[in-house]
Amino acid sequence: MATKEKTKETWEVKDRRYFLANGNTPLTMTLASKHSNLHPLMYFDEERLEERELRYATNQTSPFVDEQKGPVTIAHIVFKDGVLMVPKAKQSLQKLLSLYHPQRNITFKEIDQVKDAVDQLDLINLEREALNLAHELDLDHAEAILRTEIGSVVATMTSKELKRDLMLLARSNPALFISLAHDENVELRSFGIKAAENNIIKLSQDQKTISWAANGKKLMTVPFDEHPYSALASWFKTDEGMLAYKSIEKKFS
Repeated sequence: MATKEKTKETWEVKDRRYFLANGNTPLTMTLASKHSNLHPLMYFDEERLEERELRYATNQTSPFVDEQKGPVTIAHIVFKDGVLMVPKAKQSLQKLLSLYHPQRNITFKEIDQVKDAVDQLDLINLEREALNLAHELDLDHAEAILRTEIGSVVATMTSKELKRDLMLLARSNPALFISLAHDENVELRSFGIKAAENNIIKLSQDQKTISWAANGKKLMTVPFDEHPYSALASWFKTDEGMLAYKSIEKKFS
C-alpha cells in the first residue's frame, strides 16, 4: 500500500521522546491505547478509503488491529511529568504515537531535536539581524518606531534611552522590529501621532475622523476596520494629504 511504502521509506529507527502539549506536566497521564466509544482510536487510511482500528499491544509489530495476529497483550501508554520516552525497540508504539494516533499534535507532540535546533538557530539569526538593524538606525527612525509602539513617552527620552529601548524591542520581538524598520509608513504614522500629541490634529473619540485641532475642520475619515494612524499615514501620500503634511510640518518648526 502507498501509505505503508511511504512510511517505510521515510521512517527512522531511533529512540523517541514525546511531551504533552500546552506545557502540561501532570504526575501521570494515561493516553488511550485501544479503541472504545469513550476514547475512539481510529485512523483513516487514504489508500483503502476506510477507517482502521488502532491498538497498542506489546507483543505485536503493528498498531493496526487488522494486522495483529493471535493473543494480544494490551499495555497502557503513560506520560510521567508530561514526558514519555519510547526506545527504538518499541517500533509499534512509536509508529502509533508518531504517525497514527488521533491525539498526536493535539494532546501530545513528538520532540524533534533537529527541528528544534533549526528553529532556535533561525530565531538567533533573526535576533542578530534585528539587533544589527537597530544599531544602524538613526535616531529619527528609532523614535518613529518606538512612538508607534510605546506612544508619547518617547518625547521625554534621551538618545541613549531611545537606543536602549530600540535594542530591547529588537531582542524581544525581532520579527516585529524588522517589519517596522522596513515599513515605509512607520515614520508617517509617527508623524501623525506626534501631531496629535502636540494638539495640531485630533482623533475623534469614536476613532472615525481626524480633524484640525484648532477649528475642528475634518481632514479625513478613517476607513472601517483600519488603524487611525495607519490610515493617516496612507492619506499623507495623497495630494490633499501632502498639503496637510507640509502644513503640520511648519507648525513643528
